[in-house]
Amino acid sequence: MLVTAGPTREHVDPVRYLTNESSGKMGFAIAAAAARAGHAVTLIAGPVTLATPRGVRRIDVVSARELLAVCQREFRRCDALVMAAAVADWRPVKKLAAKWRAKDSGAERTTLLLARNPDVLATLTRGRRSASKTVIAFALETGAGVARAKKKLAKKGADWIVLNDPSALGGERTSVTLLGANGEHIELRDRTKSAVARSLVELLGSV
Repeated sequence: MLVTAGPTREHVDPVRYLTNESSGKMGFAIAAAAARAGHAVTLIAGPVTLATPRGVRRIDVVSARELLAVCQREFRRCDALVMAAAVADWRPVKKLAAKWRAKDSGAERTTLLLARNPDVLATLTRGRRSASKTVIAFALETGAGVARAKKKLAKKGADWIVLNDPSALGGERTSVTLLGANGEHIELRDRTKSAVARSLVELLGSV
């Protein structure tokens, strides 16, 4: 099983970067639950301060492009992928070699040019329709979440998508909706992330 977790960082200069609030706790809980269930687990982790779960092989990455490169290598030899990482959609067009000193000009506003990052999951699943691999994606949405998650499920070529909202960020508990490409709809309300992780591992074991 291949699991991704945590945020990515997209550096502006040596000391500043774009990122998000993902703690990595959900992905780490999934990796831990999968290892306890007897799966061989590789965890690809963005910049987080979490201990590696027992029995899990861990690979650390920083940027979205680093995550994609490692995922492309590891995806070929996995049976299941759980894409729980919160991947930055954008990165600075250029990482500055020295500290960005836009304020030194005295201007009240400045512009930071951004380039779109590769879509890691869509790249991995492009053309994939093999029954030998199961893919679970994650979607954090605000407003009209189910409709947007269903669109993402189809676009990403996943078998399941786990819908949650910003209340899950950094916490120990979460409420999620599991949407299957086969039309299934499962609600898990106010559970610990460890309990949700066990449910996802059990789901993978049933397909």
